[in-house]
Amino acid sequence: MLKGSLKKLLSISLIVGTMLTLGACGNKQEASNSGSQDKAQSQTMQKILKNKKLVLGTSADYPPYEFHKSVNGKDEIVGFDIEIAKQIAKDMGVELEIKDMKFDGLLAALDQGNIDIIVSGMTPTEERKKNVDFSNIYYKAVQTVVIRTADKDKFKSIADLKGKRVGVQKGAIQEEIAKKQMPDSQAVALGKISDLVMALQNNRVDAAIIESPVATSNANANKDIMISQDVKLTTDDAGAAVAIKKGSQDVVDAVNKTLDKLVKDKSIDKFVTDATNSVEAK
Repeated sequence: MLKGSLKKLLSISLIVGTMLTLGACGNKQEASNSGSQDKAQSQTMQKILKNKKLVLGTSADYPPYEFHKSVNGKDEIVGFDIEIAKQIAKDMGVELEIKDMKFDGLLAALDQGNIDIIVSGMTPTEERKKNVDFSNIYYKAVQTVVIRTADKDKFKSIADLKGKRVGVQKGAIQEEIAKKQMPDSQAVALGKISDLVMALQNNRVDAAIIESPVATSNANANKDIMISQDVKLTTDDAGAAVAIKKGSQDVVDAVNKTLDKLVKDKSIDKFVTDATNSVEAK
């Protein structure tokens, strides 16, 4: 009788022990899988999903890419870059927050985690790629030389700008263009495109290197400046891409998915047209 009871107790102990072992293994496996998922997700993506918000860094002085406009009596940042960013946020299932700052401060803000992505007509140069990741190219434009309308017959080539002051946006690709293609000119770096236009109008610079759609918008709005048809630059423009913090491949993939869709259905072309018309209607 005692032997039978002992056998029973032994069997029960074995069953309970097995169940506990299996349960522990299951919990360990579950924890392991959970840990793998967390590890696979970048800090940037975790932050975006946790806050349910995508923080965009941009320099809103670059029409038609991004610029300030009064909409129903309220100042808003608009432009085709902004429309692209809205779509990225929508596809991620989060809200979009826009932070406007100087162009040359964007990369530092991204590195410090103050913003999640940069959509600001930024060219993915090899130098920038050392510090940040980039999406696919979403738009290409050429670089132009903007001069005063009164100087139309004065500046006919790059050689005519020898010793002259050429305005460029600080921290932008135009600084490098001036250095390489206008070594005999004096590059004057200013923080905003509006500052460049004003400097040109006030004779503080003799010309300015500005990207085509931006130059067109400003020339249309200011009849005293124009895009030179004679002074040509031979830059191989790499186009504009979204900048993302290094090591955030999941964010890069999400952004590229949206961009591919927008390019395929020609939404970006429409965004550019609408933004350009919006600038002209200001």
